[in-house]
Amino acid sequence: MSELVEIFEKIVGRFDASKMAGLNATVQFDLGTGNQHHLIIANGTMKHGQGMAEKADATLTMASEDFVALTKGQLNPMNAFMSGKIKVAGDMGLVMKLQSLLTG
Repeated sequence: MSELVEIFEKIVGRFDASKMAGLNATVQFDLGTGNQHHLIIANGTMKHGQGMAEKADATLTMASEDFVALTKGQLNPMNAFMSGKIKVAGDMGLVMKLQSLLTG
């Protein structure tokens, strides 16, 4: 299993349905060539998928190395966003809700 897949599985494991009640959304992660992943939140569950989602509510684009650093607490998400290391398209509020899962 690749490091990225392991990270996404940990994110799914930290998902707390009570904090995301009523949320149904898909977040696409574009982490460079061949490293597309997505998270689907629906009906109180979260699932990880590899590849491009059919339709994403938000898309995060960054280098895979920056994503790994972010999830390990070695990269501040706000600084990374402001410096252009992380680009967000779509629902910024959704991304903010997921921040604690990504940097946990």
